[in-house]
Amino acid sequence: MAWTDERVELLKKLWSEGLSASQIAGRLGGVTRNAVIGKVHRLGLSGRATSSRSSVPRPRRSPAQRQTRAPSMTFGTRGNVALKPTFEEEYEVAPTPAPVEELVIPLHERASILTLKESMCRWPIGDPTEEGFHFCGRKKTGTLPYCEHHARMAYQPVQARRREKRSASG
Repeated sequence: MAWTDERVELLKKLWSEGLSASQIAGRLGGVTRNAVIGKVHRLGLSGRATSSRSSVPRPRRSPAQRQTRAPSMTFGTRGNVALKPTFEEEYEVAPTPAPVEELVIPLHERASILTLKESMCRWPIGDPTEEGFHFCGRKKTGTLPYCEHHARMAYQPVQARRREKRSASG
């Protein structure tokens, strides 16, 4: 689209009437809002008085006026509700499971990465960078990758984990 003399005159007229760049682009057709803004700047057209804003600043309320509002009784949460504070009264407290101790696995049941089979427990024991590292190697439970003992350690109830975190941090 080329800026003809007629279109430039119409642009000047609409700009002086106070139309926005988007409105002018719509009336002219075939031109974007940014093209209108660019042409206005190249023509050096003056800024316009805005009708929605006043040059007089808005009076501010005093602290006494701000306190007249009743405080909200609900606790709002912004952002992720997973991080919303929870209160102990909202949940039933389940009995704490007994601490699970590490199994002592006989040497003939231990598995290395090379001897590990599909039917064996894949629970890692020790530091992988050290020589004594091995996997549990006992018979696994159902579709889980661990034996019954290690499955209980891996899949704890949610409430038990929350309580443990609170007691550790408190």
